[in-house]
Amino acid sequence: MIGGQSASGSSVKFTPPTACPAKYLAQIIVMGVQVVGRAFARALRQEFAASRAAADARGRAGHRSAAASNLSGLSLQEAQQILNVSKLSPEEVQKNYEHLFKVNDKSVGGSFYLQSKVVRAKERLDEELKIQAQEDSEKRQKPHT
Repeated sequence: MIGGQSASGSSVKFTPPTACPAKYLAQIIVMGVQVVGRAFARALRQEFAASRAAADARGRAGHRSAAASNLSGLSLQEAQQILNVSKLSPEEVQKNYEHLFKVNDKSVGGSFYLQSKVVRAKERLDEELKIQAQEDSEKRQKPHT
């Protein structure tokens, strides 16, 4: 064959082997699953790391405090934000609680939902104050070695 013609003089055309479209579709699906799988695995590792960090933070805060957070449904930080207190002092907690409770009273046009959040935050902070008082008394009762 010279110049695209066979010895008999007729033209020969190159025809590629017929490829199965299902094979290409399967390859695309496999590649897509691999990409999604890697992304999912990476997200899962990040979530585990964040969960471990949160557990470590809860561990430092003490088991009693974590239990109080679980019971009340509010973390200590959330409760402090709701009542707008930076440090745990019973006077400041009570003062801010009374103000926010009155402001959110339904009879003066406030929100019952917000008022209930204020009550839950006060309960959570009261529980934390009680835990701190118990820990302080336990520390004082332990003999120094």
